Amino acid sequence: MVPGWYQRSVAALLGAGHRRLVEPLPVAEVLPGLYRAVLDAVARLEAIGRRREAGEIRAEATAAYSKAWNAAAERRLRNLRARAERIEESRRRTGAATVESRPRPVDMEHTPI
Repeated sequence: MVPGWYQRSVAALLGAGHRRLVEPLPVAEVLPGLYRAVLDAVARLEAIGRRREAGEIRAEATAAYSKAWNAAAERRLRNLRARAERIEESRRRTGAATVESRPRPVDMEHTPI
């Protein structure tokens, strides 16, 4: 057993020929799935009542998806998905938001029966 064998990278062990086999997917193959993931996250936000944030994220995702399909669009969609997940996670940590309601006094003179 060679000491430190586990510290070498696989690419160094296999040589340059194998590096080409592990290329990242083209943006055109990644973007539709990312866009779908963002829309799924938006739907989850709407389901927990975070409609304003969901609308903002949906609008930004649509704008990014509608423009050039490049690395910048991929980064933007990844960031939007992460943003939606952070909002959703913050909701889980703090529990369900409660709406504080105070009972109003009933005005019997003006209340129809």
